[in-house]
Amino acid sequence: MLKISNRVFIYPHELEFNAIRAQGSGGQNVNKVSSAIHLRFDIQRSSLPDFYKERLLAYSDQRISSDGIIVIKAQNHRDQERNKEDAMQRLCLLIQEATKVEKQRRATKPTRSSQRKRMDKKTQRGQVKKNRGKVNY
Repeated sequence: MLKISNRVFIYPHELEFNAIRAQGSGGQNVNKVSSAIHLRFDIQRSSLPDFYKERLLAYSDQRISSDGIIVIKAQNHRDQERNKEDAMQRLCLLIQEATKVEKQRRATKPTRSSQRKRMDKKTQRGQVKKNRGKVNY
């Protein structure tokens, strides 16, 4: 069972794992052993709450297809088990990132003293630049 939050879990039967050959260099091992993992997770068929489903489907990420299926490829490690754990961890992070509720920003005005300080700094900087000019004797 994959824990997303205190109350939200993903059950193992909802995850589909396919072992594939990893890409890149690695000698004979990479050509013989299927150590990379494709994890597929169908958002609409899952037991996630509706809020999570809506946020995931609206989330803009290349790992989420237009059909609502998350595909994660894990090939960082040399053995299947660690790649499987890595894929599940990345799925968990993706779901947490998509469902994070951002605090709404409230527009504020700069204080009078900060405006005054800014204008004083601009004036001071202008004076420095003005003093760099030609010197008349």
